[in-house]
Amino acid sequence: MRHFRVFLRKPKRITSAAQPLETGSSGLHFSAVNPRQAPASFFPSLRRFTVRLTAARQDQLVSYFFTCFKGVSMSQSVMKKSVLRILPGLLCLALPLSSCSSSKSPKATMTATPVELRYREATEKIAKRKYNDAIVILESLMFSTRATALEDDVLKALADSYYKKKEYILAADTYRRLLQQTPDSPYARDAQFMLAKSYEKLSPFHELDQEYTVKAINEFETYLDQYPSDDSAQAANDLELYKNLMKVNPDNASYREKYEAAKEELASGSPARYSQKAISELRERLAHNRFSIARQYFKLKKYRAAEIFYDVVINQYPDTKWLESAWIGKIDSEIKQNNWFEARQSIETFQQLYPDKAKLIEPAAKRVTAHYSNKRDPKSKE
Repeated sequence: MRHFRVFLRKPKRITSAAQPLETGSSGLHFSAVNPRQAPASFFPSLRRFTVRLTAARQDQLVSYFFTCFKGVSMSQSVMKKSVLRILPGLLCLALPLSSCSSSKSPKATMTATPVELRYREATEKIAKRKYNDAIVILESLMFSTRATALEDDVLKALADSYYKKKEYILAADTYRRLLQQTPDSPYARDAQFMLAKSYEKLSPFHELDQEYTVKAINEFETYLDQYPSDDSAQAANDLELYKNLMKVNPDNASYREKYEAAKEELASGSPARYSQKAISELRERLAHNRFSIARQYFKLKKYRAAEIFYDVVINQYPDTKWLESAWIGKIDSEIKQNNWFEARQSIETFQQLYPDKAKLIEPAAKRVTAHYSNKRDPKSKE
């Protein structure tokens, strides 16, 4: 069986079922009409339509069908009568088929699931800075979105809400969960950076325990290892992109949130540069902490313990401002322990490192010199 299709140029939509069919020089004009909504006078008009066809149009249709049924032994005059007789039936058959094909609304296929609606509600709460309400919704979605396309979206929104509420421990835990459960997420880069910032916020003054300071340094270093390139250009592109999208749809909460995030990122500088600066500041804090411990031991006359912590500053934090003071404290601790040989070596090292600051250790140097003038150094090879 040969399949055929009639191509009609410039189709004109019939807005009313009672609107008559038309012919023109450009071709046949008709559109799909719901037969159930058409009046009774509509279907007889199909037959009258075939009668009103000009002879030239009738010949064109007959020639087309004659070509399709070339193998059938039938004269053209008989074919002409047959085609004109069945044409209204063909049109009636095409109407319900075309109406069925267009009956499915595109909105029906785009229906959001209850989980998606809840997530959308949470993002709207975040846009209004109602973080408590957003957290309640997002926490309820954590397990229902596990291993789904929304998993990383929910975790990222929840972690950001915790961070903006200054609940940095919960924020750090959620950022880490995002990195562990969805390592290939497009949010992974930002989550790693925000994880480090959460620990940075938890880092206390130098007098207190520095557990979170160490964690912050490690996470910032991890970020720089994984994303060494400067990402300020990407932030600028995101800012321009979401700025234009907000002009088109100013009520979109997601666009506004991402626009504000890109704006904040540019204002604070590149995350890579921020990480480098943060590492330097946190190392200064750690060095200050170790130096304070050493000073405390020195005041308690526990000179050996004090020397150990001065060595920690010297060996682990030589890039900080506490290096010079640590050398002076080490020399004093060694003298208090009567470790004259070690004290003399430390003095010589200090003079090499700081030749213009020899006066700072001048009293200690005199004491060591006086000791060797009264008693020969037993460890000397002289």
